[in-house]
Amino acid sequence: MPHSLILNLLPQSPIYHQYLTGRHLHALFLTLVSSVDPQLGEYLHDVKADKPFTLSPLQSKRCQGHTLQWQYSKPIATGTPCWWRISLLDDTLFGKLTQLWLNLNPNHPWHLGPTDLQITSILGTPQSTQPWANGISYAQLYEQSSDSDRQINFSFCTPTAFRQSQHDCALPTRELVFNSLIKRWNQYSGIELPKSLVEPIFPSFFDIHTEMVRDSRSKFIGCVGAMNFRLLGDVDALTIKQINALANFALYSGVGRKTPMGMGMVRRIQRSPQGLNPL
Repeated sequence: MPHSLILNLLPQSPIYHQYLTGRHLHALFLTLVSSVDPQLGEYLHDVKADKPFTLSPLQSKRCQGHTLQWQYSKPIATGTPCWWRISLLDDTLFGKLTQLWLNLNPNHPWHLGPTDLQITSILGTPQSTQPWANGISYAQLYEQSSDSDRQINFSFCTPTAFRQSQHDCALPTRELVFNSLIKRWNQYSGIELPKSLVEPIFPSFFDIHTEMVRDSRSKFIGCVGAMNFRLLGDVDALTIKQINALANFALYSGVGRKTPMGMGMVRRIQRSPQGLNPL
């Protein structure tokens, strides 16, 4: 069962930009896991294949528009309400961390660099002001997906890139986007979907640009913005349903590289007469 959890946080001292990198937030997540299951924390640290979780960058503003914050030029001030998204893709992972969610002590500090963070609440169900919180079984996600909707609108909310041979590609082609989704869906859902699903999918609108993410060790170039895919030709209802299930799954899985470091965050959006608006 995929979960998309929102942790609401309060920093007890300023958080300086050098501690807001994906690497530091990845370490914080492993610390949370290890606090209830040290062996699981060690396993998640060591696993080299696709990791069964994704993380967002730390956010100090309400969710609005198509993009999130992923770099800061100034510290986050003491007492600034922040939120942080953790998604869990493996059915068993949420259960193994149940004690963390149930026994959360708001007075226990968690460390991000030298800063103590207070976790004030955890959201796991949809909220009108927080579209990233959600949870549903793979079977329900599949069954509830439309078998007639031929339009898929994605918002690439943090820089997204894909590995091709030995290099990164920042252009979100249908093959790169949907094969990434198919791979993760087949790995965790128990409902096998064929790679041939990409054949009727064609890009019809895009408003994307590249952004660079820098830290002390490297730089990462990826795309952000909105993109529309349409299903064209004679497509049967089963195939349409499977593609829509993948599109809905993107909220949890993200696409492309470095999703455990906050990159590749994607969610489905809807088209209105005024343009593309987040769901």
